[in-house]
Amino acid sequence: MSSSSKLPSSVFGKRLREARLARGISQDRLGVLAGLDEATASARISRYESGKHAPPFSFVERLAELLGVPTPYFYAATDPLAAWILVFDQTSAAQREAALDLLLRNESTQSSGE
Repeated sequence: MSSSSKLPSSVFGKRLREARLARGISQDRLGVLAGLDEATASARISRYESGKHAPPFSFVERLAELLGVPTPYFYAATDPLAAWILVFDQTSAAQREAALDLLLRNESTQSSGE
């Protein structure tokens, strides 16, 4: 099995691979775009995706910008939370506020009914 087909062993690695594949970018291309040396770009991204190494936060921010996802997406522990983060990022400020208000009202209603 090649290193590009190994399953990620970390949440970060899983999210990085998902975002990269969704954009149709190869590991070496992403690495080069992010500023890594061309000779090591693919191996470094592969190590991040496999969970063997974790990049510094500043590099994660660069990856997020290149892949068009918010930085917190990479750290979402569950798939539903990751989906929420992506949707939230693509909504307007007014939509975000309305959704948050609705969720908070629903939470307070459920809490007071217990």
